[in-house]
Amino acid sequence: MTLSVTDHPVSVIGGAVTDAQTAAIRVENDHAARNYSPLPVVIAHGEGAWLTDIDGRRYLDCLAAYSAVNFGHSNPTLVATAKKQLDALTLTSRAFHNDQLGPFVTALAEYAGKDMVLPMNTGAEAVESAIKLARAWGYRVKGVAADQANIIVMGGNFHGRTVTIVSFSDDEDARADFGPFTPGFRTVAYGDAEALAAAIDENTVAVLVEPIQGEAGILIPPASYLPAVRELCTENNVLLIADEIQSGLGRTGTRFACDLVGVTADLYLLGKALGGGIVPVSAVVGNRDILGVLQPGQHGSTFGGNPLAAAVGAATIGLLIDGCLTDRARMLGDRLADRLHALRGRGVLEVRCVGLWAGIDIDPGLASGRTVCEMLMERGVLAKDTHGSTIRLAPPIVIEQGDLDWAVDQLEEVLAQLSA
Repeated sequence: MTLSVTDHPVSVIGGAVTDAQTAAIRVENDHAARNYSPLPVVIAHGEGAWLTDIDGRRYLDCLAAYSAVNFGHSNPTLVATAKKQLDALTLTSRAFHNDQLGPFVTALAEYAGKDMVLPMNTGAEAVESAIKLARAWGYRVKGVAADQANIIVMGGNFHGRTVTIVSFSDDEDARADFGPFTPGFRTVAYGDAEALAAAIDENTVAVLVEPIQGEAGILIPPASYLPAVRELCTENNVLLIADEIQSGLGRTGTRFACDLVGVTADLYLLGKALGGGIVPVSAVVGNRDILGVLQPGQHGSTFGGNPLAAAVGAATIGLLIDGCLTDRARMLGDRLADRLHALRGRGVLEVRCVGLWAGIDIDPGLASGRTVCEMLMERGVLAKDTHGSTIRLAPPIVIEQGDLDWAVDQLEEVLAQLSA
């Protein structure tokens, strides 16, 4: 049980930026590259769904590091696993076997209903790995002519920020001045199965899709879309690659967001929550007929599958295997959706919510998403804006129901304050 907002009624919740915060931010900005524009709060401690800043003020974390902290900050099971492994062995590289990798990949493969795992570190590495796998499979199994493979991606996608990945992004902030870009990708409209069908040809090796687009604002496609994508991929001998880096591992109230519509992907891309908020862990999960195309020396990672990451990853799957946390995310998500939909017409234009993951479109005539997030921060709720007027909520799935209600109460009061 984690501390809730009612457990410490005398605690200071949120507040304006202090001199101590300003000084700490200035030190960071003096030497850290400015590739982010974070909210002006400096966090020093976390427990469950709650964070504490350097002044001792508490905040409810409604971002969970973009789903990386699904199981809460300082999760006792995951922390104990990490501490135990730190005392034993942390890194060997893949030049040698280690005693943690086998149990990890076995647990993850079984959880995903597949038989092979390619362990990596970050989500972007998982995406890059899947691109290489799809191309190699296309040439070696499907019989596509050398250097002719194409992969179909979706408009509005977000899969990371490497040069290859931003090559098929339509976010100009991610692309500007980073060319020349990697060829071999075709973009079609997200949610449009007919456009996808028209784009597939004999050289198409894969379709890469987010079952729910996270960075775009929690965009949920029509229920018929992913089944249609699955059917098209099967008919045309094309791999369906599901980027579940944010949406997988319980976030949507299911193991994978694909499960919401009964679709099984050929490859699942996992990350973020797989490392339990402790270490970066990612993976490509699929069957041997696809992952088996890789041979020694053709792909690798010094840290991928390291003993510390493997131990934490296995413990993470252990938290999920009985389905209790996933069920919790679904039930609390239903409550969150009801509360948020009640705000429509009161400064909110639209709400998209599945599990404990919500995109809330703020009326741009009222305020920007950033302004709303700053006002929530002062009230002790940490959330993140995207695409100007949308804010995202993705609290740890261990959040207490009362704290979730309290967070929505704060949003309701912020909207009332802006409308006054």
